[in-house]
Amino acid sequence: MKRRDLERRLRIAGCYLKREGRSHALWINPKTGVIEAVPCHNEIKEPLAKRILKNLHAE
Repeated sequence: MKRRDLERRLRIAGCYLKREGRSHALWINPKTGVIEAVPCHNEIKEPLAKRILKNLHAE
């Protein structure tokens, strides 16, 4: 999955970028308070993208 597609799905679910790091960005779901690290690669493997969406309740 492309990183921009994953970020778009996170924004649609109400999540927002908390901070940007060198190798990861931290995204937060304000409804649940869950924070998840998203790698800064252009392409993110499908199982990892699904886990990130599931953990942030953005499925």
